[in-house]
Amino acid sequence: MPLSLSQLERHLLAAADGLRGPLSPHEYQDYLLPLLFLKHASDEFDATRTRLLAAATAQGSSAQQAAAIADSPDAHEQAGSLYVPPAARWERIAAATDDIAKSCLSPALAAMAAAHPQLRDAFTRLDFTRLGGRHAAHADRRLRSLIDHFSAVPLHKAALAYPDMIGAAYETLLGNFASASAGGEYFTPAAVARLMAELARPAPDAHVYDPCVGSGGMLIQTVQYVAEHFGDAGKLTLAGQDANPRATVMAAMNLLLHGVRRFDLRTGDTLAEPQHGSTFDLVLSNPPFSMDYSRAALPDAAARMPYGMAPERGRADWMFVQHMLHAVRDRGGSVVTVMPHGALFRDGAEAEIRGALLDADVIEAVIGLPAALFTNTSVPACILVLRSPGTKRPELRGRVLIINADQEFRAERSRNVMLPEHVARVVAAFHTAADAAGFARAVERRELADNGDNLNIRRYVDNSPAPEPQDVRAHLYGGMPRAEVAAHHQLLDAYGLTALDLFAERPDAPDSDYLDFLPEGERPTAERIDALAAPRESALLAAFATWWEETAAAFDGLAGGDRAGAGQVGVVRKTMLASLLNHLGPIGPLDQHALAGAFAAWWHASRPDVSSLVHNGYAGLIDGWLQDVRGRLEPVLDPKTAKWRRPSAAERRAAYAHPVVRALIPEFAAELRDADEAVSAAAGPDGAGESTASRALLRAARARVTQLEAEFCPPPDELPGGSRLERERREVGARGGDRELVRGVLRDRLQAEIELRLRLRRGQLYDRYRMWEEKYADSLADVEAASTAASAKMWALMEEMGYAD
Repeated sequence: MPLSLSQLERHLLAAADGLRGPLSPHEYQDYLLPLLFLKHASDEFDATRTRLLAAATAQGSSAQQAAAIADSPDAHEQAGSLYVPPAARWERIAAATDDIAKSCLSPALAAMAAAHPQLRDAFTRLDFTRLGGRHAAHADRRLRSLIDHFSAVPLHKAALAYPDMIGAAYETLLGNFASASAGGEYFTPAAVARLMAELARPAPDAHVYDPCVGSGGMLIQTVQYVAEHFGDAGKLTLAGQDANPRATVMAAMNLLLHGVRRFDLRTGDTLAEPQHGSTFDLVLSNPPFSMDYSRAALPDAAARMPYGMAPERGRADWMFVQHMLHAVRDRGGSVVTVMPHGALFRDGAEAEIRGALLDADVIEAVIGLPAALFTNTSVPACILVLRSPGTKRPELRGRVLIINADQEFRAERSRNVMLPEHVARVVAAFHTAADAAGFARAVERRELADNGDNLNIRRYVDNSPAPEPQDVRAHLYGGMPRAEVAAHHQLLDAYGLTALDLFAERPDAPDSDYLDFLPEGERPTAERIDALAAPRESALLAAFATWWEETAAAFDGLAGGDRAGAGQVGVVRKTMLASLLNHLGPIGPLDQHALAGAFAAWWHASRPDVSSLVHNGYAGLIDGWLQDVRGRLEPVLDPKTAKWRRPSAAERRAAYAHPVVRALIPEFAAELRDADEAVSAAAGPDGAGESTASRALLRAARARVTQLEAEFCPPPDELPGGSRLERERREVGARGGDRELVRGVLRDRLQAEIELRLRLRRGQLYDRYRMWEEKYADSLADVEAASTAASAKMWALMEEMGYAD
C-alpha cells in the first residue's frame, strides 16, 4: 500500500526527534533534508533502473547492454528521475558503519553535486560530524540510527500516495523548524507564499525569479499553482539567488524533492552581485527587511535603480524593489514582494522613490498583512504588487489598489495564521479591484500626492470598528431605537427576520422612532434565536445537499487513476466554487465571502486527498485512508527510551476519529463513547471503584473497551475474516460503493465547514441582540422607578418595626 502523507510526516518527525541533543531545532533541516533527498533519489533511481532493465530486455538487449542502458544518466533524465552515481546510492550508505560522515555521506553528496549542475557547491559546508557534539564517536551512532530510520520506509514515487508527497511532507516539517527564530530567516509561511502565487497567477511557461530565495517556498508555490491550474509545470523556468549558501542548498533540494528539474540557483549578495538578468516574467520574493547596503558596491546602479537611492543604513527595501522591477524589464513582467510597513511611509529619500514609482504608475496594489505572521520578525508587513511601466490593468491605471487585510487571520499560540479563507478573500478583492468598505479601495494618484505619497494603509482603508451608537433618549426613557435595528438589517435579512421578531411595537400610540423590548419571559434567548434561525439554515443545508448531488460527479473526471485528471484539478475547483456561490448565495444566511471561505478551507484540507484521487482512483484513496488509520495504531518508537510503545488512548482515539472510520463504521464512535463513559462511571471519583461491585463493573467496562479496540483493527490475521474495519471495507468494495464513500467523506467535510460558519453567523445575531438588551432594556426611568419603589418598601418596613415616625 502507498504511504500516506500523514504517515510520512510522522516518519520525518520521528527522525527529527532522533536529533535532539547537540543541535538546535532549526538546524535539524540541515541534516534531515540531505538524508531525505539521498534516500528518495536513490529509491527512485532503483525503481527507474528496474523499469529500464525490463524495457531494454524486452526489446532484445543482452543483459550487459540492458545494464548499461539502466545505468545511463541520459536514460534516467529521459525517464524523469535523477541519476544517482554509485557513491550516492542508498545501499552503500545503509552498509556504512564507521566514520560514516567523512567516508560515506560527504562523498555521496559530493557525487550528487558533481552529477547535477543544480547542486554545484551545495554541500561543501555541510558537516555531519557535528551530530556527535564533542564526541566524534557519537556522530556515527546518531547517523547509524538516522540511516536505519530512513531505510525502514521506501520513498520512491510508486510507494507514495501521490508523486509530490515528499515535498509536501517536508514543507510541513520546515514550517515546524521555522518556529525557532534562527531558522525563520529562510522561511516564508506557506499561506503568504500561496497568497502571492494566487495574486500573480503565473502562466505555465513563465520565467520566474526569487532574488532572496531562502528555502525556495515562492518558487515551489509557483510550481504548485501551475500544476493545479494547467496540469504540467514542466515548462516553467525558475531562478533564484541568496546571500546565504545554506539557504540555496535547502532551496535546491526542496525543489528537487518537489520533482522540479529546471532551475538555476546562485549564491551571492543579490544587490551587490546580481547573477541573473532582466528577462523574467514574474518575481516573487520576501527580501530581508530593512537591511544595510553599500551604494559603492552596486553594479549598474543607474540601470537597475532608476527611481532613486535609499539611505544605506537599514533602508535597502526600495533598492530590492527596484532590482526586482529591473529583473522583469525586458519581458514587461510583474513583481509581487513582501515589504515592511515602514517602507510605505518613511520620508526623505524613500518618499522620493515612492513618488517616482507612483509617477511611473508601476505600483498596482498595496496589501496590509496581519501582524505576527512571520516567525523571524514582529515587524508589520505588507505585500506590494508592481507592474512594468505601461502594463498595469486598465481599471487601475493612475490608481493604486489598497487592501487592508490585517484582520484576516486566526490566532494560534505564539503567532497568527492566515487560513485559506483569508487568502481567498484577499485574492478575490485583488482580482476584482472593486471597492469594499473597510477592506479595499482603489486610490487615485492625486489623493496619494496630496498625502505626500504616503502609502500608510489605514490612511486610505480604515477597518477600525465604528463606535457603538448610544441613544440618550432610549437610555433615559427606554425603548429600542429603530435606526439601530435598521443599521443591522443585513444580519436580520440573512435570516428573513424583521425588527418585530425581536421587539414589539409600542402599544396604543406607536412611536415611529422606537420599539419596545418584549416582556422578560418572551425575549429572545439563545434557544429562541436558534429557532428563528433554523428555517433559513435548514434551507441552506437542503440546497447544499442538492448542489452536492448535482456537482460531485466532477470528481469522476479526476479519479481515473492514470493521472489524466491532473490538469483538471484547477478547473474543477473553479467550477465547483462558482456553482456553490450561485446556488447557495441567494438563500442566506451566509454571504458570498463566508461561502467562499468555507470552500477555500475545505479545498485546502482536501488537497492531499484530491492528489491521491487523481493518481490512485476512488479505491486507492480509500485504501490510503485505511493505511493511515492502521499506521496511527501501530507501535511507536519512543526516541527518549529507544523502546517501542503502544499509541496512547488519545492517539488511538484520534485514529478512530478519521472520516473513513465514520463512513465505514458509523456506529463505532458511539459504541466506544458509551464504553468510555461506562469506565468513568464505574471508576468513581477516585478512579479505582468504590466497592467490590463497582470494581467488577469497572473491569467489565474496561474489558468492553479492550474488546472494541481489539476488533477494530488488530494485527493482520489475528481475527478470522480480518478486522472489523477490513470487513466493512471489503463489503463496500464488493457492492461498488467506493465512489459514494469518497464523495460522502468529502461532502461531510465541506458541510462541516459550512455548519461552522452558520454557528458563527448565528452567534453574531445572538450577540447583537444581547448588546441591544444590555444598552436599552433598563432605562434610567425604569431604574429610578425601581429605586423609588424599593425605598418606599424599605421605609414602610422600618415604620412597621417602629424605627420611623
